[in-house]
Amino acid sequence: MKIILSMLMLLSLNACAMNEMSPQGIADSKEMSDGMIHVESQFSVKQTADRLQTLLSKKGMKIFNRINHAQGAKSVGIELRPTELIIFGNPKAGSPLMQCAQTMALDLPQKALVWQDEAGKVWITYNDPAYLQARHNVKGCDTNFAKIKQVLNGLTKAAAQDDLIIQLN
Repeated sequence: MKIILSMLMLLSLNACAMNEMSPQGIADSKEMSDGMIHVESQFSVKQTADRLQTLLSKKGMKIFNRINHAQGAKSVGIELRPTELIIFGNPKAGSPLMQCAQTMALDLPQKALVWQDEAGKVWITYNDPAYLQARHNVKGCDTNFAKIKQVLNGLTKAAAQDDLIIQLN
């Protein structure tokens, strides 16, 4: 019994530590258990957001909004590290997902957060399409989710890395 309790205690401590994990130290990109994918950028927040917005537009995505949260915080006297949110999408990709599960509209259009952590590293963070598929209990649309995941992975890596040459098809 003591062994079982000890093992349970170790497992719960490990789970707590994993929940407190930040993306710091992630070499390139990492899918986290919280449904977010983090991609480290070698550029500033503004440069990364600019690059991502350009790539999204070139890929035919509509940019619905770009929000500078640090600027908003500053306007009310609060200091916030650089943090920008890009809201984007494509009805050709999103509408079929909503046909499969209409609640997908809660998480569409897509969002990408470009932010600087406390160590000064810049990240692009976005919702893992597989997480959204599970969250909304989507049946079918597997091919759609796989393609979206592939496109988001390619676009965010291209925006984050200068030496990455990627074919956007």
